[in-house]
Amino acid sequence: MRVLLPPSETKCDGGDARPVNLASLSFAELTTTRALLIETVVALAGDEAACLSTLKLGPKLVFEVERNRSLDTAPTLPAIDRYTGVLFDALSASTLSVGARREVLASVFIQSALWGPIAAGDAIPAYRLSHNSTLPALTHSLTATWVDACRDLSGFWHGFVLDARSEGYADLMPIPATANGCFLRVATRDSAGATRALNHFNKKAKGEFVRALAESGSLAKIASVDELCEWGHIHGWLLEAGTAGGPEAGREITLLV
Repeated sequence: MRVLLPPSETKCDGGDARPVNLASLSFAELTTTRALLIETVVALAGDEAACLSTLKLGPKLVFEVERNRSLDTAPTLPAIDRYTGVLFDALSASTLSVGARREVLASVFIQSALWGPIAAGDAIPAYRLSHNSTLPALTHSLTATWVDACRDLSGFWHGFVLDARSEGYADLMPIPATANGCFLRVATRDSAGATRALNHFNKKAKGEFVRALAESGSLAKIASVDELCEWGHIHGWLLEAGTAGGPEAGREITLLV
């Protein structure tokens, strides 16, 4: 199984002194799009005021402009260590056992507005770009740019994929109709038996869920929704399979917390 996560707006600084090497990132067919976006983002960061305005950043986030300006030279970290925030803090990759971290590096991917889908171990610098950011120099929107670039990324969808992205990031690379993919939702059930979606706490639950999968040694072994539900039954996670509507049309699985 592959797990596809959303990124986080927040990222830590520092890392290996070596700058990002686009040729070393997963899915080489995306290199041209990545290079175009880096060039566009770096150029925009050359004008601090324009960058703050375009990316809708307040004065306290001016450091994000320098991050974007330095994309070509900044130090790098594995993506799973670069992102911070609720989901990644709950996953806590730095505290995983050796075997669990190996599972995460092999099976977890992150959907970035700048890099597209990248593996957890891909080394990237800190940056600021969101799925709904507008880059005036681009011919098309970020969403259209990534949908077009990922259209033939068929290799990613070989095998079972659990899509834990937020809807905005899912739009950048929709699950193909023919893929063995399943959209993950997080919900809670009230005393009347009705379920309702969670917002802030869904990120924490997703991080803890992926961590539990990795520590159990089962990430790479699960090959279907049924197997994932069976894993949940064994390990104390309540999972319900169903059918999704809207942009995620197809199968879904609900994690009840």
